[in-house]
Amino acid sequence: MTPDYVIVGSGSAGAALAFRLAEAGRNVVVIEAGGSDAGPFIQMPAALSYPMNMPRYDWGFMSEPEPGLGNRRLVVPRGKVLGGSSSINGMVYVRGHARDYDHWAEQGAKGWAYADVLPYFRRMEHWHGPRRSDWRGDSGPLHVTRARQWNPLFHAFVEAGRQAGYPVTDDYNGYQQEGFGAFDMTVYRGRRWSTANAYLRPALKTGRVRVLRGLARRVVIENGRAVGVEVEARGGRQVVRAGREVILSASSINTPKLLMLSGIGPAAHLAEHGIEVVADRPGVGQNLQDHLEVYVQFAARHPITLYRYWNLLGKALIGAQWLFTKTGHGASNQFESCGFIRSRAGVEYPDIQFHFLPIAVRYDGKAAAEGHGFQVHTGPMRSPSRGAVTLASADPAAAPKIRFNYMSHEDDWQTFRAALRLTREIAAQPALAEHVKHEIQPGEALQTDDALDDFIREHAESAYHPCGTARMGAADDPMAVVDPECRVIGVEGLRVADSSIFPRITNGNTNAPSILVGEKAADHILGRSPLAPDRRAPWIHPDWRNAQR
Repeated sequence: MTPDYVIVGSGSAGAALAFRLAEAGRNVVVIEAGGSDAGPFIQMPAALSYPMNMPRYDWGFMSEPEPGLGNRRLVVPRGKVLGGSSSINGMVYVRGHARDYDHWAEQGAKGWAYADVLPYFRRMEHWHGPRRSDWRGDSGPLHVTRARQWNPLFHAFVEAGRQAGYPVTDDYNGYQQEGFGAFDMTVYRGRRWSTANAYLRPALKTGRVRVLRGLARRVVIENGRAVGVEVEARGGRQVVRAGREVILSASSINTPKLLMLSGIGPAAHLAEHGIEVVADRPGVGQNLQDHLEVYVQFAARHPITLYRYWNLLGKALIGAQWLFTKTGHGASNQFESCGFIRSRAGVEYPDIQFHFLPIAVRYDGKAAAEGHGFQVHTGPMRSPSRGAVTLASADPAAAPKIRFNYMSHEDDWQTFRAALRLTREIAAQPALAEHVKHEIQPGEALQTDDALDDFIREHAESAYHPCGTARMGAADDPMAVVDPECRVIGVEGLRVADSSIFPRITNGNTNAPSILVGEKAADHILGRSPLAPDRRAPWIHPDWRNAQR
């Protein structure tokens, strides 16, 4: 039977979309190149460094040499597994700031202002916070858990923020983002609550959703209309036809690649690869954005950090407790305290984010530093630098070229230096200073702008939040790829619903906004009236024009 909809990608947006379409009685085929998400490496929150470094679960993309980072090539993990990147990410749940979405609307994404998206965040959430909040949802498929902040260092970090003059917020995903507080995580009953668990499995149980394992090669377009997807599957090459529409939810890397392979993109670039142009959309693959961060590391004065478990026995004990009870340190991503601040006066809302981790270790889990320690991940939220995803080849199996152009704007350097200096100031507050033995990285000797710039150039890493490569905007915007209903401009029957459509990157981790896109796109696809806007105003610092805090 021909499905009503064919979705490419079972990740953050694709799984949510499949669930909502099935809920409405539609038949859906989800094409997924990856395999099962079963097993402890994905389901155990504390094991998060493993799946994103395993070829079994990750596409294994690399950036092109980045001139602003000393021509280093950075890893670009994207999930190749049920649940997509929600199955390999850090499980940090951040909606973004209200002003992010107001900016989207101002840029032509009409109907995506904060008042418009807040009801969808509430619809998708089942928040397990300390108390009920009418800013949060309590009956959605996506379980969101408040961190328990088990280690004294988590509380010390928040208190240090307060001592430095910043507010403490009881819910950065609610009324007030700005300030310090406890993180939310997509963890439920001790397990990673990916979109595979939250949306895809319930959708499959309806009998209206089927997952087809295979590589999507191109969208099949006949007479200007998308009618299906060509797939390389185990049984060979086939075309999966869609009765109504095709939706691309393949990630901000694979979605523009697939659009270009299908003849939708910059005409001259497609011609270079011998691809017939169906729709000349110069914005396809452009507008690539990401968050960069560095790890400011400190040696700990007291042996209270996670380093005590950084040995075979410690890891075995944590793993065994989690396997049998789904409790203990294995049930947390260990990013349990956070901060969102403004880099300077005149910035309306936070442009720096902090993740606090009670161990000094690389994100890939490979290099613990100097025994007991802790670190703050910090970096700018709204870089003006823009990159691009382009085709390396017309071969659908070939990885695209990914160039972020990190640190290509002077504002990047200014805000990054501020982030480092403000982090040091927080660490010097009494609550945290009593735990600091010395600064490991960057090191107290690095103080000048030039020294900090060299450190950033050598050590900055991606926070793994690529987005923006099929930008949403007004239908008459020549650089927009989709209109505000996620329809690809110039092609009938084709939509994009994933982080590709972000006009500008949101504040913080991008998984929650990606799921939001799937939720809201479902209503557009089904022809439903959007949820009624919620016009409550969020907190903005009353003197932001004149005060940094």
